Amino acid sequence: MDGWSVLAEAGELARRGQACAVATVVWRQGPSSSQLGSRAIITAEGELHGWIGGACAEPVVIGEAQQVIHDGRARLILLGTPDQFGAAVPDGITVVPIACQSEGALEVYIEPVLPAPHLVIVGRSPMAHTLADLAKALGWRTALIAGPDFSASDADEHSMVVVATQGRCDEEAVLQAVAARPAYVGLVGSRRRGRAVLGYLADRGVPQDQLDRIRVPAGLDLGRTTHQEIAVAILAELVQLRASGARPAAAPATRSVDEQAKAVDPVCGMTVALSEPSAGVRRDGVTYFFCCSGCRQAFEQDPAAYVKRETRC
Repeated sequence: MDGWSVLAEAGELARRGQACAVATVVWRQGPSSSQLGSRAIITAEGELHGWIGGACAEPVVIGEAQQVIHDGRARLILLGTPDQFGAAVPDGITVVPIACQSEGALEVYIEPVLPAPHLVIVGRSPMAHTLADLAKALGWRTALIAGPDFSASDADEHSMVVVATQGRCDEEAVLQAVAARPAYVGLVGSRRRGRAVLGYLADRGVPQDQLDRIRVPAGLDLGRTTHQEIAVAILAELVQLRASGARPAAAPATRSVDEQAKAVDPVCGMTVALSEPSAGVRRDGVTYFFCCSGCRQAFEQDPAAYVKRETRC
């Protein structure tokens, strides 16, 4: 997969609602198997497609990319030997020491590719159509579904669902929305109507913690407004939700890198996520993990040279 194919694939993943990161080599110092402009896609699950470097660089880039997806913020990382850069590193660059059988170095820019928000609008009222048009203008993935046609399968945990059925089977529509456990559920209607719907759901056994997540009425409180202004108020609330850092559509399915179990390669000193497919070596009751086969071979040839270094099993 060449650099341009990587960008096309990243865009396709985003259109399918899958978060990923694009890593690009912006500087290199030989010897290094990577080249300027080399790119790769890293998924939230840690799969890498493309080429970013050899066995030492790849696991580091994967781990950093997963954190970028989790945080939603790009970062610039510098990979090299611990004493290679000293105090000459500019602010804003993350230095990740690597020391695997090479004196090369890489600077890699990693940026998140986050899916557009997924908004499901239930109802066919003029307000629903206006809200759909506004959301599409922002580039959001928007679905407008009639109340009787809506089911929990039309949304997921990253979706935002707005029920605007105007008293026509509100209860069933909200019940289906809650069953999908989306990031947001809002009901368009008065507070009095909202209390009736919530009471119905409570009688149906919906847990209180899920009822508390239903926004009634949906949207920022602008007082008495037109249906166009109600649509603006609802969209403003959803934008506010995302600006607060919730970013429901971008949430990855995996744990944060900081939450993953890690070990230290006893040969090169690199940090290795234990979820990576690197095989460990058991010696004297301790399991040692490695960033690549080269470090594993070096350890197996002379374990005594490395066993005094602390690691984690």
